[in-house]
Amino acid sequence: MLRVSSRNARFQQWQALLNSRAKRQRAGEFLVQGVRPITLAAQAGWPFRALIHDPGRPPSGWAAGLLRRFGDVQVAMTAELLAELGEKDDADPPELVAVVAMPADDLDRIPAGPDFLGLVLDRPASPGNLGSIVRSADAFGADGVIVAGHAADVYDPKAVRASTGSLFGLPVVRAPSPREVAAWIDAQRDRGRRLVLAGTDEHGDRDVFDADLTGPVLLLIGNEASGLSAGWREQCDLLVRIPITGTASSLNAANAATAVLYEASRQRRTSRRLGAQR
Repeated sequence: MLRVSSRNARFQQWQALLNSRAKRQRAGEFLVQGVRPITLAAQAGWPFRALIHDPGRPPSGWAAGLLRRFGDVQVAMTAELLAELGEKDDADPPELVAVVAMPADDLDRIPAGPDFLGLVLDRPASPGNLGSIVRSADAFGADGVIVAGHAADVYDPKAVRASTGSLFGLPVVRAPSPREVAAWIDAQRDRGRRLVLAGTDEHGDRDVFDADLTGPVLLLIGNEASGLSAGWREQCDLLVRIPITGTASSLNAANAATAVLYEASRQRRTSRRLGAQR
């Protein structure tokens, strides 16, 4: 078992994963903190490269079970250093911090079946918003999330925490530009899957409640500051708006995504219920 008791090269490598996107990408790994995210990553079969713990602390049943399962990648670390990796106070270090391998950014990881519901995020800037949207997508039955363009990193610790483990429950794939996503959409359509692209915009041509979101649909959510780019707007089959009242001029990206995902989920449940009654 590897032991780390000083800020050596290995510790510095893992510490850099907290703040450096470039180093996360180069290493192909990221840190996972918290009981639920670590548990869900393990349950979903994500590859653990290290499972770090303080050997001087008696483990809980949860931690002991994981340490047995991942005994070949156990790392012993002092409580002080473990607290730094867990971004916790020295007085309350985490029991475990996991170093987990990133999956490939392959759009074919996203299954596009007959009831497909997917989400494209156009250049999201906030890691917290990004993680919250992944959580909502998981909660409302989406098949996958595509993060397109120059965007916040879904493997940023803030995004991973905000997803509360949902990152490990559905495919989240990064794409450098709309071009790659458009090619994937064309490939789905060539296979007979008639995806509808529904963009969200405060000046959309219909309320989201009046749009039919029961078929295979890819929802597009724009950047927090500038909305959907012109390239994405041109690809949309329809633009929907979320009717709001009060003095608010718009919703932030996470709230807008949640509202539209909920409406798509509501329509689909209603359609299935009515179909079952016929």
